[in-house]
Amino acid sequence: METMEPTGLLSARGVVKSYWKGRNEVPVLRGVDLDLEPGEMLAIMGASGSGKSTLLHILGLLDSPDAGEVVLGGERIDTYRDRRRDELRNRTFGFIFQFYHLLPELTAFENVLVPQWIGCGLWSYLSQRRRLKREAEMLLERVGLSHRMHHLPSELSGGEMQRTAIARALAARPSVLLADEPTGNLDAASGQGVIELLRDLNRERGLTMIVVTHDPQIAQQADRVVRLAEGRVEEWSPALA
Repeated sequence: METMEPTGLLSARGVVKSYWKGRNEVPVLRGVDLDLEPGEMLAIMGASGSGKSTLLHILGLLDSPDAGEVVLGGERIDTYRDRRRDELRNRTFGFIFQFYHLLPELTAFENVLVPQWIGCGLWSYLSQRRRLKREAEMLLERVGLSHRMHHLPSELSGGEMQRTAIARALAARPSVLLADEPTGNLDAASGQGVIELLRDLNRERGLTMIVVTHDPQIAQQADRVVRLAEGRVEEWSPALA
């Protein structure tokens, strides 16, 4: 089958990925084609083990496809060398995970600054620290945590930790936000609050995002929903679940 040219801001074309269990190959993605348009909020659904997280990690350069390609802004990126991949992960992509991945010894405020510490380097950070600290404060204010910014993760609720993770993901002003089950570790009320925050950020900033979720109620708030089935992507509606 002829592969179509990428048309979106971020595209997957013919992406194939397998894992090995001993001598047994386990196919996960079997030729995935997907386009993400600028400013779009896209939800990806599918059964457990269908490859949702694998696809997200490949799109965000956390993993590499066995075959196929990932294209950003018309340029293939999955073949970049490690340094360039690191730059894209730090600046172009923002990541939100189910289990937050906050550094436990740092406050919420300090966790939000981590991407800037990494991306700027010591001397550049020191020369800009006043501006970067103010931006971190503003991000925490935006996610409703101005009163909790100097608390450690162990002192925060699950919803507060995820909001901190969202602020951290936004610190480097990414073009694309990739969220892997961002509500999966939260109760219903906290999860709803987090997805509403993501939707608001999408609308306010025109922030392009992909949300992997198993919850149709979460998915239906996206602009578009696709489903992974048998290693391929198909358009889908939560209303049909």
